[in-house]
Amino acid sequence: MNTAPLRQGVSMKAVIQDKYGSSEVLRVADFPVPEPGDHEVLIKVRAAGLDRCTEHLMTGKPYAMRLATGLRRPKNPVSGRDVAGTVVKVGSAVTRFAPGDEVYGVAPGSFAEYAVGPEKKLAHKPSSLTFEQAAVVPISAGTALQALRDVGKVQPGQQVLIIGASGGVGSYAVQLAKILGAQVTGVASASKADFVRSLGADHVLDYNRDDFADVTRHYDLILDIGGGSTLTRLRRALKRRGTAVFVGSENSGNITGMGRQLRGAVVSLFVPQRLALLMAKERASDYEQLTEHLQAGRLRATLADTYSLDRAKDAVTQLEEGKVRGKVVIVPSHPAVGEQTARHADSNLPS
Repeated sequence: MNTAPLRQGVSMKAVIQDKYGSSEVLRVADFPVPEPGDHEVLIKVRAAGLDRCTEHLMTGKPYAMRLATGLRRPKNPVSGRDVAGTVVKVGSAVTRFAPGDEVYGVAPGSFAEYAVGPEKKLAHKPSSLTFEQAAVVPISAGTALQALRDVGKVQPGQQVLIIGASGGVGSYAVQLAKILGAQVTGVASASKADFVRSLGADHVLDYNRDDFADVTRHYDLILDIGGGSTLTRLRRALKRRGTAVFVGSENSGNITGMGRQLRGAVVSLFVPQRLALLMAKERASDYEQLTEHLQAGRLRATLADTYSLDRAKDAVTQLEEGKVRGKVVIVPSHPAVGEQTARHADSNLPS
């Protein structure tokens, strides 16, 4: 059930942006603590993962996404989506969580001390993981799972190629493909090859030196994660009835970010190969399945580094420059009880 409503004047520290742009638009400021709706949960954020979706929301590109997020400036000025933390308050219709529960999942505006997430996009945090580890799982691992299982329909023994194997989605795709019984080849830079091998990849290709489409090997399934390979090259690397799944937009400067994917859908109508677009969904059922793999030790969280709230801009810059292996997290520094009381003089939030 819902607890007593928050009093007016309650604020928190959050990473916000007043306009679209690069990481330079981000700043830390006081912001009102959000109030959960009937089907929502208020979370005390312990860690928040940084993913490509957050970068796209920051830049407002592809431009078509602004129809939903705000034409000239973000409707929600607080950054972040991945979250791990402790439930503080629940909406009147919430049945799966109670105050004190440790959760992970999706809460828009998670680069803050508190965030609100829909019950249907949250799961109980794996007990074997720290909050920092849990926060880098939901969106990226959930996307990888859907790409392999739902769209790619991978089968044991199949040959799978993962382009972008060292990134957030790719690092989980390598592991999950192995869990599902596939033979995995990852494409990454030479400096990240050892990392991709450590995830379980059977083969690793250097994208600056090796050509995955040199016809020496053909694949049942290709996950092209934000890549820029032409449809011709992808088809050349596929088996006759193979599938290529496009994961993420191909170029943030495009109007839709899906030009190549849409062309692939048309080509698929005339060839035996399938070129499919993934429209990933954020859902608790996938996070619960991932929890089983994490608890059993079959899947590991690909946590690269941790940044404080006031260094969120640095973390995003690292992502923009392609320097991140796996994922990084933003960790709010919650004030001590005395400090919190002073700052939230009218607050009834639990510490």
